[in-house]
Amino acid sequence: MDTETPPSRPAPPQTPLDALGPLIQEQVIIEDRTFVIYRPGDSDKLMEHPAVHAAFAADEYLPYWADLWPAARMLAKAILREPWAEHQARLGSLNALEIGCGLGLPGVAALAMGLPVTFSDYDATALRFAADNAEANGFFDFKTLQLDWRHPPAEQFSVLLASDLIYEVRNVAPLVALIQKMMRSDGFCLLTDQDRVPSHVLRDTLSAEGVPFTTQVARAGEPGGRRVKGTLYRIGKQ
Repeated sequence: MDTETPPSRPAPPQTPLDALGPLIQEQVIIEDRTFVIYRPGDSDKLMEHPAVHAAFAADEYLPYWADLWPAARMLAKAILREPWAEHQARLGSLNALEIGCGLGLPGVAALAMGLPVTFSDYDATALRFAADNAEANGFFDFKTLQLDWRHPPAEQFSVLLASDLIYEVRNVAPLVALIQKMMRSDGFCLLTDQDRVPSHVLRDTLSAEGVPFTTQVARAGEPGGRRVKGTLYRIGKQ
């Protein structure tokens, strides 16, 4: 009997450090707090690196994590405004997973609110930046997890955090499946998006899967700079 060999998974990416160039230390003001975030200074130049081209050829992967996107600021603001004491009274112990953490600003904001946080990303170098940024802000009680949405682990969390993850339609179904698997049945997910074109696919997919959600307008921007409008999704039973 002939047997088919299952296709091998592409190796998880690790953007080379020599592709990043000089780093920038940015003071990020969210509400009444200031966070220190280190990031690559020229993400466009990063895209020209041969290793980045190879990662795209292997799995259509691009290191979007190297930018500090407005949706991350939106999510950090929402986290700082969230009534965590009420959530803890309802859910008991809280633990948070940031999905596609990139530079880790929302996860750092969650740490500032006292939540145990696991930073997750597909790219090991993004996890290094998220960990370094957490420590730069004085937080050391966190975990990191290299995570492929297509193959989520069995571990579950009471709180999922996600920002600017639906910029490609092909990512929506795996993301919704991951949320369903890794969110506790009584937990919830906060997701922010800059109202990108695939956002309607997210809403349609959540509805088709019977996953409850609500939306509200979100805004974020740099002090003195342009403000960007987006949407905060609250996913799950609350």
